[in-house]
Amino acid sequence: MTQPYSTLALAEPLKRAVAEMGYENMTPIQEQAIPVVLAGQDVMGAAQTGTGKTAAFSLPLLQRLLKHETASVSPARHPVRALVLLPTRELADQVAGQVKQYAKYTNLRSAVVFGGMDMKPQVEELRKGVEVLVATPGRLLDHIEAKTAVLNQVEYVVLDEADRMLDIGFLPDLQRILNYLPKQRTTLLFSATFSPEIKRLAASYLQDPVLIEVARPNTTASTVEQHFYLLDDDDKRSAIRQVLKDKELRQAFVFCNSKLGCARLARALERDGLRTTALHGDKSQDERLKSLEAFKQGEVDLLVATDVAARGLDIKDVPAVFNYDVPFNPEDYVHRIGRTGRAGASGLAVTLVTKGDQRLMGELEKLLKTKIEVEHLQFENERPSGRQNDGRRRWQGDETGDARDDVRRQRAERRTSDRPRPAAAPADPFFDKPYEASPAAEQAPAAWETQARPGRSSVSANIKPKRKVAALFKAPQETPSAAD
Repeated sequence: MTQPYSTLALAEPLKRAVAEMGYENMTPIQEQAIPVVLAGQDVMGAAQTGTGKTAAFSLPLLQRLLKHETASVSPARHPVRALVLLPTRELADQVAGQVKQYAKYTNLRSAVVFGGMDMKPQVEELRKGVEVLVATPGRLLDHIEAKTAVLNQVEYVVLDEADRMLDIGFLPDLQRILNYLPKQRTTLLFSATFSPEIKRLAASYLQDPVLIEVARPNTTASTVEQHFYLLDDDDKRSAIRQVLKDKELRQAFVFCNSKLGCARLARALERDGLRTTALHGDKSQDERLKSLEAFKQGEVDLLVATDVAARGLDIKDVPAVFNYDVPFNPEDYVHRIGRTGRAGASGLAVTLVTKGDQRLMGELEKLLKTKIEVEHLQFENERPSGRQNDGRRRWQGDETGDARDDVRRQRAERRTSDRPRPAAAPADPFFDKPYEASPAAEQAPAAWETQARPGRSSVSANIKPKRKVAALFKAPQETPSAAD
């Protein structure tokens, strides 16, 4: 049985904010993690997405920071005392919004910094002083190098979705950031999956952590109904439309493996008449935030996204998730379908499988430790009635198409047979005989052979003869000797 928030040793401003947000009872991860964090111990928490991890670390941190609360406007009285690191911009913005709501009746300040946005507004907010800083690793390092973020008084560090940060290559950045922090601090690590890299990271930076597991790692929520359909690539869009129609779904996530495939699929579904928006890494931060807001407000039916949206995004009442591509990383499947069935609600997860996905399906079965049953989806006949030209001579949906082709073929043969053929040209036997030389021509040599040929000189014609020059002196003549 879950416990109500009223049983926690929280200050009245925090209880008031929680009550206004409509939260009454704690989730299992909150029941186990909040007392441990209030005691000041390190935590290594494993919980599925959508189980309330944000409140599990935010509320106890704010409770412990209330001893530093001050109404002073001096930035020096508001140093950074709690640092929350997250893998994606959307998740950082979401967590920062929740922290602001929890701390709305206190004098504690919070801020968020992430990439894709101008740094100047972030610098101005940091210079005013904040107690809770929510950030992505890359942009936080930019502020550290620019000396606009000072972390020498940090008391609490939260690594949320740590496995995702390691998957996208943030481990060197995390190590650099943690080296800037004081050695005496409380570190909280939360992750939906536990890999050997996560365990090594925890062993390096956590001191005697309390392990909290509310469910077996790498498992999916029991409230999510999962289906795997085997079909061809060309039938995937039709399968999405079919399931949306059969289940009467209003909205859904559609996940792709690549940014290019995400953009192309969003355009194709838009042409099919579905209100669609795309969310991937090639979009600017402003475009990504607008896409998320449009989906939250119900202005679009489908949010086609890469795994940038698979972690931590808390959008209420999303009834279904489609895996247009089987994820390359099997852990991403757990996070993708965690976008539905949140906070105990029911949800639907549909994965579209092709024959080339056998290896990926094997890795997914190994992770989930269960045999996946692949189903076949029955499509309705969506071809409109009447004649349709598919680019060939025949018309689809026309019962008399074959008969018309036969009639055209017979008419063409009849016109060819009835057409008069041109008369043949008279033959000349002279041109049909092969060439034969006359006997006289064989005996008499040709005239050009009998003509005299000019004599050839042994000296090349290109060599000019020496010109004769008169001698100026005569050579002396030899005189006869006396003996002669």
